[in-house]
Amino acid sequence: MSTRQPVPAASAIGLRIRRGQRLRIIDPVGGQSGDLMAYSADASERLSNGRSFDYAGKIYFSSGDVLWSDRSRPMLTIVDDDVGRHDFLYAACSAQMYRIQYGMTQYHANCHDNLCAALRELGVDPGPLPSPFNLFMHVEVDADGRLRFLPPKSRAGDAIVLRAEMDLAVAVSSCPASTCNDGATARALAIELLDD
Repeated sequence: MSTRQPVPAASAIGLRIRRGQRLRIIDPVGGQSGDLMAYSADASERLSNGRSFDYAGKIYFSSGDVLWSDRSRPMLTIVDDDVGRHDFLYAACSAQMYRIQYGMTQYHANCHDNLCAALRELGVDPGPLPSPFNLFMHVEVDADGRLRFLPPKSRAGDAIVLRAEMDLAVAVSSCPASTCNDGATARALAIELLDD
């Protein structure tokens, strides 16, 4: 049984997931990216893009792929994926990123602060935040190594489902960065926790 919860636009929510439960993240409207961050339930392990790259031998992850912790233990397995393209290279957008890259002088909502706040609500001190798994975010690596944003491939109702391989504290954000969302303003995502 599942209950759908919104991830408000330009915000984040946190939840605890037991080993074996599945988390379904939905893009209700299409074209919206988000960030997924996971810590072990006791916060001794954190999601690691580097370890995940090491053990998968690739930088793009989809159905059947495992996301690993910084202590080399499986955290999440992607069991279903309507989109097939997500990013694991970029750090969460941050207030500093908006200042350095876009010259913004006023505070801008960002995934870094939103994810950290959602984790703190779960009683987890995030410390230095690792790079998240950037849901539905479409990034290409050019031949010269440059990274290039393309419009997310997600369409209305598309989803990704991940199975917890350990008890986890998880935060999911709806990214406010228009560069990740094909120039659009942020829209809500949604999540469902599946037991069966």
